[in-house]
Amino acid sequence: MRRRADPLTANQHRKIGSDLFNYTWSLLDNKHRTQEQNLEMVHAAHASRYHWGHVGTPLNLSIGEWQLSRVYATLGRAEPALFHGLRSLEFAQRGRLGRFYLAYAYEALARAAALAGQRAARNRYLLLARKIGDTVRDSDDRRMLWEDLNTVP
Repeated sequence: MRRRADPLTANQHRKIGSDLFNYTWSLLDNKHRTQEQNLEMVHAAHASRYHWGHVGTPLNLSIGEWQLSRVYATLGRAEPALFHGLRSLEFAQRGRLGRFYLAYAYEALARAAALAGQRAARNRYLLLARKIGDTVRDSDDRRMLWEDLNTVP
């Protein structure tokens, strides 16, 4: 099967990726989602990551994978949450993204491991996230990270 040329411009990929990322967050924030909205949230997160895959930096890719992990963890699906958490970590490490993004990749893995019943892995990832999080310089970033870490079951 022949592949067609990409019909979208780089700017269109960026705009759609960003809009879908934000839309996914609006669904995550909705505590009374329907089953249909849960499915829409999964599709929106994957679509966002797809568009960032065309134009994104390692930062965009790590964040997109982190969001996918969070979506799946929120829906109680441990295996894809772990998979995307590992991808987030891979992009954060390979892209040398810095402490904040590395800590958040470990936060995703801790959340997913907790969901999977992997207590030792959860504790290891949480310890790494906290250790790295302590060194995040921006106080707002550090506060946001600690708030999320405190919600890991």
